[in-house]
Amino acid sequence: MSKQEKYDLACLQLKALLDDTGNALSNLSNASALLAQTLPQQAFVGFYLFDGEKLVLGPFQGGVSCVNIALGKGVCGEAAAKGQTIIVDDVTQHHNYIACDAAARSEIVVPMFKGGQLLGVLDLDSVVTNGYDQVDQAFLETFVAILIDQTDWHFDQFSVEREEVK
Repeated sequence: MSKQEKYDLACLQLKALLDDTGNALSNLSNASALLAQTLPQQAFVGFYLFDGEKLVLGPFQGGVSCVNIALGKGVCGEAAAKGQTIIVDDVTQHHNYIACDAAARSEIVVPMFKGGQLLGVLDLDSVVTNGYDQVDQAFLETFVAILIDQTDWHFDQFSVEREEVK
């Protein structure tokens, strides 16, 4: 199976996996798991979600990671601030790289916007240098577009008011 055929299949799988209710937590969790299975040389596959001030670690696959990233800082913060996908071929040579996992050698970050509002970013770190190319970028941007379209981005669904216990 070619790389493009594998990516086309992953997009079809994503559409089938997404929760009919659009639950963000479920959708982001399954999306990160699907990408980790589709792209086997990953040290990290996950989402950082914008809380109105900074990017905060969301659902992911991989080792422990940075929790908070300021806009403009690191590849994630840079992609979010610029509103464009960034590919870093060798993280040791990137001036704005934040080292969260020593296994990471290259990185791609896809910003996620809906209606002009920043939702967060999709972050992937590969265990090999030059791990990403324009085909990967096109696939991940399409993947993110599907995810954004089929997800309810009202994060207040996770807060529950506590009733007074009598």
